[in-house]
Amino acid sequence: MNMKEYILVFCKKDSSFNGLIGEITTEEGTYPCIKTTNARGVRTIRKGTPSKYKESNYTIASGTRVSSGNMELIYLDDLVVRDGTLEKDVKIDSNWIYSQEKLDEYSEQGLVYITQDNYIRRIVNDRRVKMLKDLLSRVGSDGESLPIFEYDENLNNGGWGTNEDANDELHHLLGEQYIFDFSKPTRLLAKLFQSIEGKNCTILDFFSGSAASADAVMQLNAADGGKRKYIMVQIAEQTQEGSPAQKAGYKNICEIGKERIRRAAKKIHEDNPDATFDDGFRVLRLDDTNMNNVYYAAGDYTQDMLMMMESNVKSDRTDLDLLFGCLLEWGLPLSLPYTSETIEGCTVHTYNDGDLIACFDENVPESVIKAIAKRQPLRAVFRDSSFASSPEKINVGEIFKSLAPDTRVKVI
Repeated sequence: MNMKEYILVFCKKDSSFNGLIGEITTEEGTYPCIKTTNARGVRTIRKGTPSKYKESNYTIASGTRVSSGNMELIYLDDLVVRDGTLEKDVKIDSNWIYSQEKLDEYSEQGLVYITQDNYIRRIVNDRRVKMLKDLLSRVGSDGESLPIFEYDENLNNGGWGTNEDANDELHHLLGEQYIFDFSKPTRLLAKLFQSIEGKNCTILDFFSGSAASADAVMQLNAADGGKRKYIMVQIAEQTQEGSPAQKAGYKNICEIGKERIRRAAKKIHEDNPDATFDDGFRVLRLDDTNMNNVYYAAGDYTQDMLMMMESNVKSDRTDLDLLFGCLLEWGLPLSLPYTSETIEGCTVHTYNDGDLIACFDENVPESVIKAIAKRQPLRAVFRDSSFASSPEKINVGEIFKSLAPDTRVKVI
């Protein structure tokens, strides 16, 4: 039984997307110089152009029409070939792909010739691409069906893989059979990512499942030295009761994906000890605001309610929750380096070497505030409860005006 599966590929900007490349080749080939859909015009083929006609000496009279199907050219001068080369320039009327300037350039390089049928073709040996084929078979054009992804500029070599191959991959990585249904083979995904020109793109998989896309990105980067990044998005859907995944200890689908990324990175390093690629990843969970919601009019508050709202930050939020909430508000990328340290008993968070420095401790002493200000970060963040009184909060602004006047200070 034949099965068909559709793959939808989207890009952020269609103006920057030139289609999916199926093959990159530098082997010598030939291209026609005439295409029926192009505008009609006259070009001159230069003296000295070689001919591959069966006779080395022959003449075609002016006005002769040469056609094959709907492709046609008309000789406007006598074509005279002696010893296998064009004896003099000849003008030809046809639907030309190339301008006269380009034809002359190719002629000077010895890349234009007259065919056996007296058409004009060009020899091609520069790097060129062919677009992705409509049907991606398991067995490649080379007759091979590789069990894993192997880098090849001809994407149709080695085949594209099937769901069965994907199941085998996941089984070998996680050591359990049938952990996840309908995973994609990394051979297919890596080839799709390779078919995008450029090695620095970002791959977004919005239904990431077992994180096969992340695995494929790392494999491809290790193979060709690319700097591609991935974003995996997956609802933390619970694994089914009694399923192989649950028995193996995976409570939800996200846990499967995270473990796969860890093990895949380790395996890629083992298989390619000299390869360098970014094997790190950061896990972020979508949640609502860090701030307490206020729905009451001022006159509706009771004393108990006011005491419960001494802090405007929700009680279950960690420092990292607050930090990444600030990153989102300021529009900073969530993938940049992050460190934390202890200064005089207070935890200080530094994002991307000073794009943002934050301290969310209670009652932060002035000495710690000065230590942060002396580093002159672009942004500094504290929480309201970091200061015992309004004068102390005002003093923070004065410290930064003195030591780091360009720093943007925020209190949440």
